[in-house]
Formats: sequence, C-alpha cells, structure tokens
Amino acid sequence: MEYVIEMLNIRKEFSGFVANDNITLQVKKGEIHALLGENGAGKSTLMNVLFGLYQPEQGEIRVKGKPVKITNPNIANDLGIGMVHQHFMLVDVFTVTENIILGKETTKGGRIDLKRAEKEVRDISERYGLSVDPKAKIADISVGMQQRVEILKTLYRGAEILIFDEPTAVLTPQEIKELIQIMRTLIKEGKSIILITHKLKEILEVCDRCTVIRKGKGIGTVNVSETNQNELASLMVGREVVFKTEKKQAEPKQEVLNINDLVVKDSRGVMAVNGLDLQVRAGEIVGIAGIDGNGQSELIEAITGLRKSESGSVMVNGKELHNLAPRKIAESGVGHIPQDRHKHGLVLNYPIGENMVLQTYYKPPFSKRGILNFTEIYNKARKLITEFDVRTPSEYTLARALSGGNQQKAIIGREVDRDPDLLIAAQPTRGLDVGAIEFIHKRLIEQRDHGKAVLLVSFELDEIMNVSDRIAVIYEGKIVAVVDPKQTTEQELGLLMAGSSRKEAGEGTDV
Repeated sequence: MEYVIEMLNIRKEFSGFVANDNITLQVKKGEIHALLGENGAGKSTLMNVLFGLYQPEQGEIRVKGKPVKITNPNIANDLGIGMVHQHFMLVDVFTVTENIILGKETTKGGRIDLKRAEKEVRDISERYGLSVDPKAKIADISVGMQQRVEILKTLYRGAEILIFDEPTAVLTPQEIKELIQIMRTLIKEGKSIILITHKLKEILEVCDRCTVIRKGKGIGTVNVSETNQNELASLMVGREVVFKTEKKQAEPKQEVLNINDLVVKDSRGVMAVNGLDLQVRAGEIVGIAGIDGNGQSELIEAITGLRKSESGSVMVNGKELHNLAPRKIAESGVGHIPQDRHKHGLVLNYPIGENMVLQTYYKPPFSKRGILNFTEIYNKARKLITEFDVRTPSEYTLARALSGGNQQKAIIGREVDRDPDLLIAAQPTRGLDVGAIEFIHKRLIEQRDHGKAVLLVSFELDEIMNVSDRIAVIYEGKIVAVVDPKQTTEQELGLLMAGSSRKEAGEGTDV
C-alpha cells in the first residue's frame, strides 16, 4: 500500500510534557483522513510537526515513500504539503491576491506583477469552486471567505496534501456545507486531505478513514464506513459519552434579567438590536437561537457593558445596568463567558493562573493596597484548575499554550466561581470536543439548578434544543418568538430564524 504521508512513531515534547507519544499516521492518496481527538490530545502538535513548525524528538516522516526532514514550512510547501490554520494567517489591510502571493510574489521588471497574480488566483478559485474575489480586502470579507483565501494560498503554492486544522470551528452551518463541497472537489482533483476535528458528524459525512489520538497517544485508525458516532466518541475520550443532556424540569423563580426596548448599533453604525425585549428568571436557561449577524453579539456586548446602547433598559435584580462600565456590571451579579475567548476572555500572554483572577484581582485576598498577592492568586488558580478539570502542565503555563477546550474551562471556572446571579454563555462550546461539551453543558445546568439565571447564545441548534428550558428566536435584532424546546423542532426553529412567522413555521407553543 502506497501512502502519500507516513508519520512513524512521532514523539514531541515541550519541557518534559509529552504532547505526541510515538504516534503513527498513514494517509492514502485521494482520501479525506480525519485526525480525531479531544482538545489538547496532540492533534495540532502532530500536524505542526508535519508542516515543519515543530521538530520531533524522534520518529520518521515519509512523503510518497521517501524519508524526509521537514525543518521549516518552506520545505513542507516544496514537498506539496499545505496547511489551513485554525486561526487564519492573513493581513487584514491587504487584498485577497496580496495575501495569497505574500512570500511567493511574481515580478515583472523588478515590480510585483499584480495583474498576472490576480488572474492566477481567479483561475484557481474557479477551478475549485471557491468563488473568491481576488481584489477584495480581507477586512471586508466574511470569516468563511477568509478561510477560502487560506485554502487558495496553499493551492497557489502547489499543495497536493492539505491539512485543515478545525476548519469548521468558526463557520455558520451554511458555510460548513459549502466547505464540505470544496473538500470533495479537491479530492476529485487528486488532492489528499488531513482533517483535524472533533466534530463527529462531519467525520461521518465526509471522511474515508479516521485516526484517533487520546492524551498524546495513537489509539488506532478506523474505516469511517464501518463505525458510528458513539464508537468514535468513546475511542476519543476513553469512555461512553452521553449526547443527550440529562436534566430535571426547570423551576423558574423571580425575574433576574429584564431587557426592555433595547436599541444597539453595530460598529458600522447600523441598527443591530432593534427594540428587543427579553426576560430570564432565576432557575432557568433561556437559549437565544438565530443565524449569525442578527444582533446576538451586540446584545451580549450591551448587557455586559462592552458596547454602548442607544436606548432602552437592561435590569438585573431590579437594578438598572444600562450603559454602566463593565466592572460595575460584573459586580452587580453578571458573569460572562465571551464568544471570542482570545479577544475578550483571556490575556493570552499571562499565565493561566493570573487569568483565573482577571475579574477579582483588585479585591482581597488577591491584592492589598494595590499590591498583588501572587501566593493567594496561584492558590486560587490551583483550586479552580482541579475543580474544572483544566488540563495544563502547570498554573504558570501561558494561557496561549492551552488547547481551546482548556482555555474555555478556565474561563467558565473563573466566572462560575464568582457566583453570579446571571450567567451569560456566548458560544460556550465553539470549537470544543464532545467530552468538553458534555462537561460545559453539565456546569450550565448545575448553575440553573443552584437558582441562577442562564442566558445561552449559540449557533448550534442541537445545543440550544438540548440545554435550554425556553428558546427565544432572534431575527433582525428582535425576539420574534419564544418556544418550548420540547414542543418545537429544528425545522420550525430554522424557519423562525430565517424570518418566517409562527403561522408559517408551524404552531409551536409560546412559553
């Protein structure tokens, strides 16, 4: 059997921490091969070794049967290996073409031949059905389009083997469908794809074979046609995973959050939240369902003080919080798990221990007369790391070195520990594996059962259906319907999210 890529007994360590423990991966030509594992299992590390960003302590890499030494990404490119990174490597102020040719510019008379490059980019884009405008500025295009630019970048450099690192983590359901179609086109054209993911549905839909990694060790490779979601999940986390969230009936009490006629503009000055009303009571989880871009982000930013609103009222426990400073709002009993954990949740260059007290560092016992008490800070961090199962080499490890799931657990630990009356969870499981998702859902339900009000915002419909006690549908900045998850379907929700009236969507029960 000839493999296009063989990674044999790869071992990679970081200051004594073994990220890859003698892993073997073999990829056939013309297949989509999934690399499946929990957050922090070592998937991205293994692919960074293949792409030349890391050097392994031991093991051998072969490309088309020949042993190779990949000491940097340029060598990987020369060998026909391209990587589409989870966090895009694009320059916002440059055009699509300028980003694609960066470092590989064609010149004419000592000047960059942009016209020729644009034509080449357009040709490749059309050949693979990517539909990207070569002249568009990166800052002006959607996240899904930016990802296509990353794919184009690898194809422009002649990649035959493409590594996709968690490609659907930031995409809408529609963009995911389009990406799967693009991947199938690439395979038809003779490319081979390694797909790093932990989304089991996607593996079952699009992959041929799947290699599973658990805690840095290779568990084995299976044919996707011969497996199922439950088997893949237990291979990945080493135990059976419950996909249906267990919870008792909610017992809502007094109103905690009351939003009245809220109006908020987005960064361009366009109305994003347009006279919105919403109530959340103690002891219930209200899920907000909606297609991305219907005012969800602006709504959360307005409640938490990250964005000024034009008018309206936001009350928590009867106290008006409208347009107060974020710290004042946090101190009034609001906890916030932000949708962008890197931008609003963590200081990536701080140790994870210091990130655990970002909301409370100025209070005793963490500080006295403006002087931080690091002994108390790190004692607290150790307690939360254990309680919330944050997998990190130590509390002194920089936040950026942790996997997405562990970064998210750290944020949830910090927010829940403050014991807020209202917990806002925005995309709390975006980009996380089934084990971490199960853990986070349990914690949200636990908060509800402790009599807290929880506002959940998610683009994952099964998450909204599974975790919420009531579902508020947002469309064009307004709540257009409130339904009971037990009395509705994904289809009805989908229609409501697209702007259909309750009558057209099928009579769900108002709650």
